[in-house]
Amino acid sequence: MNNSLFSFGRPINEPVQQYLKGSPERQALDVALEKISQEEIEIPLIIGGKEIKTGNMGTVVMPHNHKKILARYHQAGEKEVLMAIEAALEAKKQWENMPWTERAAIVLKIAELLAKKYRYVINAATMLGQSKNIYQAEIDSACETIDFLRYNVHYASQIYSDQPGSIANQLNSVEYRPLEGFIFALTPFNFTSIASNLSMSPVLMGNVAIWKPSSTSILSNYYLMKIYKEAGLPDGVINFIPGKGSVLGKVITSHQALAGIHFTGSTDTFNTLWKNVAENMTKYISYPKLVGETGGKDFVFAHKSANALDVATALVAGAFEFQGQKCSAASRAYIPKSIWNDVKTNILTHVAKIKMGCVMEHNNFMNAVIDEASFDNIMSYINDAKNSKDCEIVCGGNGDKSKGYFIEPTVILTTNPHYKSIVEEIFGPVLTVYVYEDEKFDETLDICNTASPYGLTGAVFSNCRYTTEYMMDKLRYAAGNFYINDKPTGAMVGLQPFGGARASGTNDKAGSYLNLIRWTNPRAIKETFIPATDIIYPYMK
Repeated sequence: MNNSLFSFGRPINEPVQQYLKGSPERQALDVALEKISQEEIEIPLIIGGKEIKTGNMGTVVMPHNHKKILARYHQAGEKEVLMAIEAALEAKKQWENMPWTERAAIVLKIAELLAKKYRYVINAATMLGQSKNIYQAEIDSACETIDFLRYNVHYASQIYSDQPGSIANQLNSVEYRPLEGFIFALTPFNFTSIASNLSMSPVLMGNVAIWKPSSTSILSNYYLMKIYKEAGLPDGVINFIPGKGSVLGKVITSHQALAGIHFTGSTDTFNTLWKNVAENMTKYISYPKLVGETGGKDFVFAHKSANALDVATALVAGAFEFQGQKCSAASRAYIPKSIWNDVKTNILTHVAKIKMGCVMEHNNFMNAVIDEASFDNIMSYINDAKNSKDCEIVCGGNGDKSKGYFIEPTVILTTNPHYKSIVEEIFGPVLTVYVYEDEKFDETLDICNTASPYGLTGAVFSNCRYTTEYMMDKLRYAAGNFYINDKPTGAMVGLQPFGGARASGTNDKAGSYLNLIRWTNPRAIKETFIPATDIIYPYMK
């Protein structure tokens, strides 16, 4: 028996490879891209380690070339969901009793496989299936996924070592048990790393999971599942069941063994899950833990002291990287009139440099939005703005879905700080700007704070420290991740734990111990060495 005491130190974030022309990593990535782009694979469900084929098929296409099918996948129905729950609960019997350092070893092996053996495969799958350029895939499917895995082991080490004190005649301890039941992990299309973390973080803490991937990220998620298997994750600990959320969710939320939901997606979907759990509350063994990161309407607020080029650069990068399909993407901006013309000029200069197209053409800064439904929704906002007396299109405004789902980087200028595109989540390459009179700084801060229901990320730009502190205080609850003189995107695991409140979720901070501890059910244990033999207090004698 290995009775060593492990304390896993704080890791170093995975370095971002540069993929310069002629570099070995660029060549290896291009090989992976070519191979995966030419394939059409069949993706089964994976339940209890076994491949299950239902014959109810869906397709995975390239968003930037939607006639090209990358994969066909089987979809789960009610029968397969129940099979997955049964397999998870059976696997839990051994998994929760495995020494946590053995679980950590599997997690760390997954990180190593991603960092070395499968880095270019997972990046290529993410690029092709989710339409990300090289950089956006590298920081997501490689670096952030690896960081989540390594940092979670470090944070688990901290949690397990946090023990109470003991005094004479007693020994006290806390056992951080896994939750009693299974975890339902519902993962989004936009980050492969989030798909991994939503299932793997509860699993590290001894839980078992039912994983429903987004239908538009199944390719990269399937590769993750295969890597987990190679790393030694036991059968049934994670069960991979693509399918319709409405079908799967109904079965999951009515099952007595539901112990928790780990979710990233829309606010409406999370609200529906929460209501379903509330309606089934009397069925459960324990109160399920609901952890969700949902919508956002992320702001950039500039003060008159801000540098116009700094503001413009943050707006363009924050709004248009990965086509604005980040929960943290800059989608509304409040700019003082005194610097607006300079900010606008710099925005137009930056946007003019942006090329858009296929991910395999590596000079493209932007690619396609994820699917036709997303394209149509985004274009509806743009078209409304074109026809509104309150709005002006500063740049962009066009889309084309004939070959891929391409939408130009679009900036809308509005005179109405409550116009729909500046308060509603769009999830695409659309930035709405409101220009305020300099003397209405306070009033506009209040509008920024209250106009939208979300509270995920936000940024302020100011070169006056007193003003910066004032803005931070006024916008205290407007963003769970707050940036000063930077774009409101790009949170890194271990450096900026991520999450927001209000309509943006439960703010359980992925990338920190705060998230991991939610997947534990602590038991305080007191052992008394010599029990008492009398009940009378000394002063009564």
